Amino acid sequence: MKRILISLLIFINIISIAAQDRNAIDNKTQRIREEFQDRKFGIFLHWGIYSMLADGEWVMHNRSLDRNEYAKLAGGFYPSHFDAREWTKLFKEAGAQYVTFTSRHHDGFSMWATKASPYNVVDATPFKRDVIGELAQACQEQKLKLHFYYSHMDWQRTDYPMGRCRSCPHDSATTNWETYYAFMNKQLTELLTNYGPIGAIWFDGMWDHPEKEFDWQLDEQYALIKRLQPACMIGNNHHGSPIGVEDFQLFEQDLPGQNTAGFSGDQKISQLPLETCMTMNNTWGYSITDRNYKSSEDLIRRLVTAAGLNANFLLNIGPRPDGKLPDQSVEILKHIGTFMKENGETIYGTRGGCVPPQAWGVTTQKGKKLYIHILNKVENGQIFLPLTEQSITKVVSYDSKAKMKIQQEKGGCRIFLPEQPDLVDFILCATLK
Repeated sequence: MKRILISLLIFINIISIAAQDRNAIDNKTQRIREEFQDRKFGIFLHWGIYSMLADGEWVMHNRSLDRNEYAKLAGGFYPSHFDAREWTKLFKEAGAQYVTFTSRHHDGFSMWATKASPYNVVDATPFKRDVIGELAQACQEQKLKLHFYYSHMDWQRTDYPMGRCRSCPHDSATTNWETYYAFMNKQLTELLTNYGPIGAIWFDGMWDHPEKEFDWQLDEQYALIKRLQPACMIGNNHHGSPIGVEDFQLFEQDLPGQNTAGFSGDQKISQLPLETCMTMNNTWGYSITDRNYKSSEDLIRRLVTAAGLNANFLLNIGPRPDGKLPDQSVEILKHIGTFMKENGETIYGTRGGCVPPQAWGVTTQKGKKLYIHILNKVENGQIFLPLTEQSITKVVSYDSKAKMKIQQEKGGCRIFLPEQPDLVDFILCATLK
């Protein structure tokens, strides 16, 4: 009987330890996700040999270019003005907290010294420098988290099973999913082994094969990532609801809940951290003809609105083939930096406020502080905050600290505004009871 009791106690202890381990893992995952949410603003970089053709990152597909001829671009890729420290210093000054870099896009060219294929920036170009290695070092110096974009599809490798993108066809007899899958996992292992702590892997291209018709073996791939770097988050731009152990949900060219760009489909907003990625102009990769840049005021409002919707804002830049950032992009980042330096407290570390988005703008919240972002003109000089479970004790201008007149009403609080200044974002700070 004594032996049975001892065995039972040992079993209970093992179960208890296992439960504690699971809780520890869950708590760590939660902390990593919350830290990601706190950062709020990141820079997306689409850069590869496609920049040489100055027609966006899809030029190989859109122009139906022969893969062998396209690959010869690598022989002339020499971005003599590339300076990772210059880039990251500008990103930091703009208020960004992390960088997502295209390690390998759909054209199959790798921007690091991969051993999985000679088709990379070190072995195939006269530049001979490991772009990702230099960027990783510069990000560490600026205390910017580094994320890697990685394409699930490949227009160059003939063992990739061709899907919807058929402008770069190959003989189906060369298709070999096993070798292609092994190639991807070898590259992911390199990225997560050789460049220090990585904040996230940002997948793209899975939509080339409908999920129900093709087994991407995501469970094994995601497990590999978590095994190599448990703190590395996983996001996948598959234009659908999160799958498996994905850590954050992506929205391309749209804020959560919108589908104006046609990429969000019918995906529902999950409880995971959210991220909106958006271009400054119309293209992700460098385009010499795309001058349709959004204004810095417009992009600041989108960043603020994303925060009010409880989402991060990932703003894209397509560097030039010489390694410099486009002049318009630099000017936009400087304007955003000025705004974030003055108002970052109302963005960083916040969550979407207890007041849902309104016609006049959005709210962000940090504890008992409710930041009211008035992004649109208010015609009657007052706004109403629908509040059913909380009330407000006072409201002041975030900038001048001038006190606002408030009136408690059924279903919320009315705030009477002074003459609204001509600001990109007129911010009030309310104290919640």
